[in-house]
Amino acid sequence: MNIFLFLFIVKIQLSFSLDPYAQQQLDRVSKLPGQNFNVSFEHYAGYVTVNEESGRALFYWLLEADEDPSSKPLVLWLNGGQWIFILYFFSESLSANVLFLDSPVGVGFSYSNITNDQLNNGDKRTAADNLEFLLEWFKRFPQYKGRDFYITGESYAGHYVPQLSQAIVRHNHKNGEVIINLKGFMVGNALTDDFHDYLGLFQFMWSVGMISDETFKQLNVFCDSQSFIHTSGPCDKVLDIADEEIGDIDMYSIFTPPCTANFNRFSRLLKQKKKVGLIRRAYDPCTEQHSTVYFNLPEVQNVLHVHKKNSPSKWETCSEEVNENWKDTPMSVLDIYRELIPLGLRIWIFSGDTDAVIPVTSTRYSIDALNLPTTSPWRAWYDDGQVGGWTQEYNGLTFVTVRGAGHEVPLHKPKQALTLIKSYLSGNSMPKLEQVSDL
Repeated sequence: MNIFLFLFIVKIQLSFSLDPYAQQQLDRVSKLPGQNFNVSFEHYAGYVTVNEESGRALFYWLLEADEDPSSKPLVLWLNGGQWIFILYFFSESLSANVLFLDSPVGVGFSYSNITNDQLNNGDKRTAADNLEFLLEWFKRFPQYKGRDFYITGESYAGHYVPQLSQAIVRHNHKNGEVIINLKGFMVGNALTDDFHDYLGLFQFMWSVGMISDETFKQLNVFCDSQSFIHTSGPCDKVLDIADEEIGDIDMYSIFTPPCTANFNRFSRLLKQKKKVGLIRRAYDPCTEQHSTVYFNLPEVQNVLHVHKKNSPSKWETCSEEVNENWKDTPMSVLDIYRELIPLGLRIWIFSGDTDAVIPVTSTRYSIDALNLPTTSPWRAWYDDGQVGGWTQEYNGLTFVTVRGAGHEVPLHKPKQALTLIKSYLSGNSMPKLEQVSDL
């Protein structure tokens, strides 16, 4: 090869490795397969290595706000396995720059170069990896450094979100400066405290008529002091009895029908580039199955810059392998709330009230355990003149329920979820009923 050509190629490669904006352009996402509409925002997807020794790399997807993204905060969205909420954000005007993260390694498209590294996940390593991800991600997107930053998530992210918030606060304190400008966090239907989560779960299932009186009593005897993740044999037996009594319903949304769709037809429509209703207003009980089909399409993974050689062989909404091999998991994160609330962070907890996995009763028990003074009493909040749910404000924490929503609130009630996130980001209370004059 001509020496001058060689030096030119090396120079180009070095410029890309040193210039974060060049890497941003490599991560830019073009039009998605099946997308029959134009969007007015930019989005990026790719990987950030969080551990050089093992080659652990976490997959991210950034959706910038559609209007003046430079003036909007950055919101990190974490989940306990599900990724289907991206569809919701495509269908609404983005009021923030939203950063989705596949975490921990082995979830979604995230991977490790070490075989079976996904079998060694736990809360501590996940928090450390997520912090490292953010520190490296801000180097790639320096325009976001110093921006108001919030963390949100649902389900097992009830652990991830406060743990990462704690890690950021401690990292900033250790360095004597604000490295990451964390302003607050919000979690929904969140695993928080095993004792209260179980107590509220059993009460919820019994109160809506899902289980018998006898099973309700046995659950409280054999499971009340159990880990929500690692249960004992006697507790498992009673849980199996409860499962039989409950029958074939969607525990994540107890009043909606389960999925019975034909996914071969869905896949064919995608390949024919026909409109298939990926983005919809009404709740689709088959969203999880649609997502599995969609994110396993080679053309989708190509557009999202997925490293097919390294990432899990099949994209799944939840990784049973990761779940079954989970290591450390504290029985409560209420101690983190007690540490962070005095710092003045904006902390909100929301709950869809038709979820029977981590129901509203569980969340209420956990909040009550904090013994926070009430600053604004229990009341209904409204969306377009209709009760959207209920809310109560405490000293340092706001609680919001979303009426008729299941475990994944943005999936079940996207309009109300948008009202929720806008209220949270603006720091305003949930809307009251507006009085309309007859004049």
